[in-house]
Amino acid sequence: MATLLLTAVGTVIGGPIGGAIGAILGQAVDQRVFAPKGRQGPRLGDLSVQTSAYGTAIPRVFGTVRAAGTVIWSTDLIEARASQSNGKGKPETTTFSYSASFAVALSARPVLRVGRIWADGNLLRGAGGDFKTATGFRLLPGSADQRVDPLIAGAEGLGTTPAYRGCAVAVFEDFQLADYGNRIPMLSFEIIADEGPVGVATILAELSAGALAGASAAVMEGLAVQGDSVRGVAETLAAALPVSLVDDGLMLVLDGGTTGVLSGDDLGATVAVKAGARLVETRRAAAAIPEVLSIAYYDVGRDYQAGVQRARREGGSRREDRIDLAASLPAGVAKQIVEARLTRLWRERRTVTVTVPWRAMDLRPGDRVTLNALPGIWRIAAVAFERMVVRLELSPQFVASAIAPAADPGRPVAQPDLVHGATILALIDLPPLSNVADQSPQVVVAANGASSGWRNAPLLASVDSGANYAAMGGTAAPATIGFAETLLSPAGTALVDRVNHVDVALANGGLVLNDADDAALLSGANFAMLGREAFQFGQAVPLGGARYRLSELWRGRRGTEIEVGSHVTNEAFVLVAPDTLALVPPALAVAGLVVLAAGIGDGPGVAATIATIGASITPLAPVGLAAMPMPDGSFAITWIRRSREVWTGATRSISRWASKASGIVSRAPPSVGPT
Repeated sequence: MATLLLTAVGTVIGGPIGGAIGAILGQAVDQRVFAPKGRQGPRLGDLSVQTSAYGTAIPRVFGTVRAAGTVIWSTDLIEARASQSNGKGKPETTTFSYSASFAVALSARPVLRVGRIWADGNLLRGAGGDFKTATGFRLLPGSADQRVDPLIAGAEGLGTTPAYRGCAVAVFEDFQLADYGNRIPMLSFEIIADEGPVGVATILAELSAGALAGASAAVMEGLAVQGDSVRGVAETLAAALPVSLVDDGLMLVLDGGTTGVLSGDDLGATVAVKAGARLVETRRAAAAIPEVLSIAYYDVGRDYQAGVQRARREGGSRREDRIDLAASLPAGVAKQIVEARLTRLWRERRTVTVTVPWRAMDLRPGDRVTLNALPGIWRIAAVAFERMVVRLELSPQFVASAIAPAADPGRPVAQPDLVHGATILALIDLPPLSNVADQSPQVVVAANGASSGWRNAPLLASVDSGANYAAMGGTAAPATIGFAETLLSPAGTALVDRVNHVDVALANGGLVLNDADDAALLSGANFAMLGREAFQFGQAVPLGGARYRLSELWRGRRGTEIEVGSHVTNEAFVLVAPDTLALVPPALAVAGLVVLAAGIGDGPGVAATIATIGASITPLAPVGLAAMPMPDGSFAITWIRRSREVWTGATRSISRWASKASGIVSRAPPSVGPT
């Protein structure tokens, strides 16, 4: 622009010499004023690292992107303490848990919603909106009438808390930190600011407040813009996408609009530099073109992880150039972009300079023209006006294919999006399991969920029929738990039960049961509780749908032979594994205990109760009962008591005989014979 003005002014004042001087000065001014600024557009990697540093630029999100955001507010860690008794004579176990509340700025322009959320690379919130870790969550979308968040206002004061209007903010309340080393994890968010793909022209028009003119058909799934230079953003996009960006001295022009025709009569206007020139063709050396061009981007098909696509064309230099485009793209579109860019570099090796009369001054960079002397459509790359002559620098117009080629995004490192779901809970009064006599009831909690995404749940306990609850820690590791679909018939406990079987349905499809041979059973394999009977199973035949038929049964284990006839349908089945059972503190292990699971997806809570307790401390039923008549007409009743301290692993023996005991009863004969 300065070139044109100063040339005209110089000509008026000093004639041809003044015009030449003005042109030189104008060119110097144009080069200084309109020279490309240092690129400050979006860079690959800017979105993947979460920060809380003061003064960090907050990106403006267009379309759909995955970004880490900036932590703008946080409470200190909130500590919760829970003590659990481990029985008489054993020290209490004190556990600590931590939570925090914090807010993360996501976008410096309004957004529609937040989709998935990742914490330390693991899925925290699924596509269905379910959280894998307990937390409160809400989104301040950045609307013009956005209200102050009550949590932040409660901590900081209503008068000093901003509403963050125009800025999208994610607020987490009481985020449980146990899964993340008791620290706030590195978060990243799937941010949806606009539905569907977004056009480059739309992005640049908003960023420049209309100062960037023109139109473009180029679109992308999403872009997060950081930096303070609209020119930097435009140049970054123009270096990758099929976008023509030129500077006409007044404003940046995106692509061009009109298409004109330059006839043969128009060509060859006289210029001072080269009189009589009609058309000058220039071709750059092939060595100036890279042989391989790659593009780095965020791959939509890989949960927005960084991806790379390459294009190769033989004949160029032995070098590889790379484009970093911090945009969300499918792999095929990225492949299309890089192939089109490399082809365009080869096509634009050839340039043409023509001179036309002054009446062509209305032509602008970015416009298209056709030449009678040359085939095809040509794009005006630059316009210069000297001594009533317009010089046009033209490059061949390249139109990329509208069909995206097939491209392999690579194997995604994706987290399974498993719904946590509601808790399935069972309270079990265990029989004695060790060779040391228990001093208190061994009541345990086994839990899992209807979905294989279930992980844990906080527990509350009540000893007054649910009137009051107290914290009781949390569940153990997910247990192999289910329910009986059929009724298990009674059987003797001295031999392997090869007659009866029971069908059980496990809580979810992620649980499995396996066979075990006699050696494994002797070592304690497949030890389970069905109702109040402890048993082991040698065969587990899959029936489909997480259902199994259990047979080859060792019945009435660990002194529970009295329970072989107590079975009902739909009773709880639990595979006994110590790390999957949470012990109820002895002070709470009372008949009528109610335990409430208050985990993710449990709503007001999932309750389980137990009517009787004490199987591990109740004396075992005696054996070898006998009545011997005495000389005085009375009977001496004898039996063999069974110890809860010593157990055998013999295949058909349930317990080891211990000492005898005897007593005198009434003179009446026994109603039953010896057993």
